[in-house]
Amino acid sequence: MTGLRGALIGCGFFAVNQMHAWRDMEGASIVAICDRDPERLRIVGDQFGIARRYTDAAELLTGERLDFVDIATTVPSHRALVELAARHRVPVICQKPFAPTLADAQAMVAACAEAGVPLMVHENFRWQSPIQAVRAVLDSGEIGTPFFGRISFRSAYDVFSGQPYLATGKRFIIEDLGIHILDIARFLLGDVSTLTARTARINPAIVGEDVATMLMDHKSGAISVVDCSYATRLAVEPFPETLIEIDGSDGTLRLAQGYQLTVTGKGGTTVTDISPPLLPWASRPWHNIQESVLAIQQHWVDCLAKGTEPATSGADNLKTFALVEAAYAGAASREPVQIDDLLK
Repeated sequence: MTGLRGALIGCGFFAVNQMHAWRDMEGASIVAICDRDPERLRIVGDQFGIARRYTDAAELLTGERLDFVDIATTVPSHRALVELAARHRVPVICQKPFAPTLADAQAMVAACAEAGVPLMVHENFRWQSPIQAVRAVLDSGEIGTPFFGRISFRSAYDVFSGQPYLATGKRFIIEDLGIHILDIARFLLGDVSTLTARTARINPAIVGEDVATMLMDHKSGAISVVDCSYATRLAVEPFPETLIEIDGSDGTLRLAQGYQLTVTGKGGTTVTDISPPLLPWASRPWHNIQESVLAIQQHWVDCLAKGTEPATSGADNLKTFALVEAAYAGAASREPVQIDDLLK
């Protein structure tokens, strides 16, 4: 083991992907793990050969010399764990949803800032290689200045079998999935001034919303539609692909199902297959998400080594988190919500 020493807190469903990525990492390794469930601790510890195991996060932080912690627990525990790590002056990468409320998220950011330690949110969709490829086209200027975007995630995939708690919360698709799609919209088109939202619950067996449509005014002047659904049955299931349409002053781009990117711009039209790589430990159709886990964790390690702020820092993520809060508020009021008002 070489490089930075990290610990994983939370050994549940998604954390296994993070452990695979940490094992492949350059410049860092996981030296200890923590989970309140001894059986999950045993399974992950045995699978990845981690001998140092804890059932209490405070004991972990007291007992280990760590360069960072990766918090992969569910959202109710995030604030307490982030603030605990901050008190120990240990940098934190935290799984999303980042916090139950915007106030909690702001408190977590403040705690790490006061402690002088970096905080990054594991907001991994923007790190998928097809999304990065779309951003590269925008940066090239090939389609000019974007004025319209649609970022869409529509599926009927059964996400509840692997994460049954998703069916029981009052909030569902915006908080769990929409936060990623809203973050992609910010990543591609810039910060948002106003958001209007509508939601619906189609599946009667769940508590929260499983369909959401959001219209956003970006400060750049662009307008975007972000639409999410887990109640959309299609001939070919697209899960877990994000589909993107962007119109610019000099052309258009379309990221279609099957990772086909069509760009019509100053140089004509090109069609490119930008399928994400299938890592040795990954499996279809999850491989686009799994490769992004490796990418974001490598970014975290590189930023720690260089002393630079991560692209999805806690402070930056407050702007995405505000979009989630605005979506719920707007869906309830059926009125547009001013984003800057939420961030004051």
